[in-house]
Amino acid sequence: MGEPDDHELDIFQLIRTHQEKAVQLPPVQLVRTLLANTSFGLLSTFSEVLDSVCEGYPSGILIDFACDADGSPILAVSTVHAKNLLCNPKCSLLVTKDPGDRKDLIVTLYGDVVFVSEEDHDAIRMAYLAKHSASFSADTSDFQFVRIVPKLVHYVSSTAASVSGVCSKDEYSKAKVDPIYQFSKPIASHMNNDHAEETKLIVQHYSSIPVDHALMLDVDSVGFNVKGGYKGKTFKLRIPFPRLAIERKDVKTLIIEMLEVATKSSQQS
Repeated sequence: MGEPDDHELDIFQLIRTHQEKAVQLPPVQLVRTLLANTSFGLLSTFSEVLDSVCEGYPSGILIDFACDADGSPILAVSTVHAKNLLCNPKCSLLVTKDPGDRKDLIVTLYGDVVFVSEEDHDAIRMAYLAKHSASFSADTSDFQFVRIVPKLVHYVSSTAASVSGVCSKDEYSKAKVDPIYQFSKPIASHMNNDHAEETKLIVQHYSSIPVDHALMLDVDSVGFNVKGGYKGKTFKLRIPFPRLAIERKDVKTLIIEMLEVATKSSQQS
């Protein structure tokens, strides 16, 4: 593969500079928001069933989950994994923001599993089914509800200004879930299907980075993320809002304002 030319280096330097200055949610809020809005992850437990052949090694499985009000993941685990967790409650749950992009936010929650009591079963079941309404496992004898009580949460991302670190149980549980992120799918779908050129214009004006196309990925109260492309290269960009979005309707207002500014600037140039 040949060396990148000077123009390509300039583009990626522009991206790096922009991303480092672009406002985004605090890391612990990003983490809390991601867990609250993600439906599956990789659960790792210490294998009891295979202990005779791989003693002390973790066993991983992709599993659906939901979070309770404190951010503790709720899972319906099979008999096999329930047996593992009865023997050793220590586990981890790995969640990715974008499974196709290893540079995007990756979170690993470490904690101890607590089996849900009969007294709490109905409330936990309702919280789980609120996210997984079509789940058949929630009401079968082969599965049991458990909660992971967080001990430590590790996060890493290098798509924006590179961030990595850990947050404690208290920091994680006290963090607020961003109120706008939950509307990302309908907002992004509408913008990408009906206003792709407008998104491109906003991105170019507010980032000063040329793009051939820009697809909105997700939205939160302080801005939105896009996947841009330029001369065959793809990259992710963070576009901050001029001010905080409190409600969903604020996002529409802010985008219209940003488009007006970007359009006026484009006409003057």
